Amino acid sequence: MCYYSLNNSHSETFLIKIRHINSRELWRLIKSMTTKKKSLIFLGLFAAVFVWTINTNVLAATPIEMYDNVWRLINSKYVDQTDNNQDWNSWRHKYDSVIKTNEDAYVAIDTMIASLNDPYTKFLNPKEFAEETSSIKGSLKGIGIQIGVKDGKLMVIAPIEDTPAEKAGLLADDEILAIDGKSTKGISVDKAADQIRGEEGTQVTLLVKRKDLEPKSYTITRAEIEIKSVSQKVPNDVKMPDDICYIRLSSFISRNASKEVGEILTSSAGKKAIILDLRSNPGGLLSNAIYISDMFLNGGSIVSTVDRDGYKETQKASKGVLTTKPLVVLLNKGSASASEIFSGAMKDNNRAVLVGTQSFGKGLVQEINKLPNNAGVNITIQKYLTPNGTDIHKKGITPDVVVELSDEDLKNKNDVQLKKAIEIAQELERGNYVVNK
Repeated sequence: MCYYSLNNSHSETFLIKIRHINSRELWRLIKSMTTKKKSLIFLGLFAAVFVWTINTNVLAATPIEMYDNVWRLINSKYVDQTDNNQDWNSWRHKYDSVIKTNEDAYVAIDTMIASLNDPYTKFLNPKEFAEETSSIKGSLKGIGIQIGVKDGKLMVIAPIEDTPAEKAGLLADDEILAIDGKSTKGISVDKAADQIRGEEGTQVTLLVKRKDLEPKSYTITRAEIEIKSVSQKVPNDVKMPDDICYIRLSSFISRNASKEVGEILTSSAGKKAIILDLRSNPGGLLSNAIYISDMFLNGGSIVSTVDRDGYKETQKASKGVLTTKPLVVLLNKGSASASEIFSGAMKDNNRAVLVGTQSFGKGLVQEINKLPNNAGVNITIQKYLTPNGTDIHKKGITPDVVVELSDEDLKNKNDVQLKKAIEIAQELERGNYVVNK
């Protein structure tokens, strides 16, 4: 379910709290988002429906106070009370004698946070914080790729649709061995992202290792990346039956994602079934996962979050739905975070058939905190569970129908996963397929 340059770390899911409302009221509010000029206050504690807030921590005035502010935030909010099995108090005054400038504080904060061994809890300097918050506004400069560290390796989580990275042929689960000739061994996600992103028109060369193939270099020209969340373009020239509504949701990050999905569902009332394609969708706003789930569920749990004290809070769907049409959801190893929340809600409520391959397995929730001098810190404050109480972190969600895409399928643009989804959607239409049974 964070955010980021499209060349930054793997998507993180951010917590907001919402009140329960009727689905029709929910849809009216979603539609009003683009007509009412609300300031985009991004992510954090939820103040009112459709208003996101960044927690602002501006009391600290000096570099030492900023460092201490971050220490206190993690001490009070970080999901793991053991702080990675260490004495967190030992960090509080560790650098008092050496922090003189903001840059000193940045290095000290980075070092302190690294001790948590959590790639999703991270410090953002002013440049990184500006890039992260700007992504919600719809465009960034880079190559359009989500990356993460998995088992110590820098991996492609997903290329973003219709970006230089996708056009160059990068795929989910590619390992990045080097960036512009520099090894990525031991590199952090943030440092890798900083090396990959850059000015529009400049180039970056990635040495990429794909399973069972020799490493290959990709030289990619950076561009301004427009964040497109929703599309109905059917991939790989697959013939979509006229009575099936196909929706490709590539990210949950855009504030317009819920509205756009709702508009398609409303305008597709004559369709008999729906295919929602979440393949290589790295996540985004928890709120979007909840709102879109609510469009398909007539009551029932969507997701539960558990904080450092073990307090569990469950988000439930309201009564009333936008559509009761049969639903098929497509997943792959690039589907993460908010994608997994939505998929888990559909699966556990027997609302959809999940088709594809195992999802990524990212079951943590982050909160953005703004610091003085326009820096920030993202803190993992909760883990989430599917409605059945399943913790999917580092495990992922197993589809109901597992369909692999072979290298030959990819080469020939033979989308056997989508073809299977169409087949199941048609069976659901005819009542010949029982969901999750």
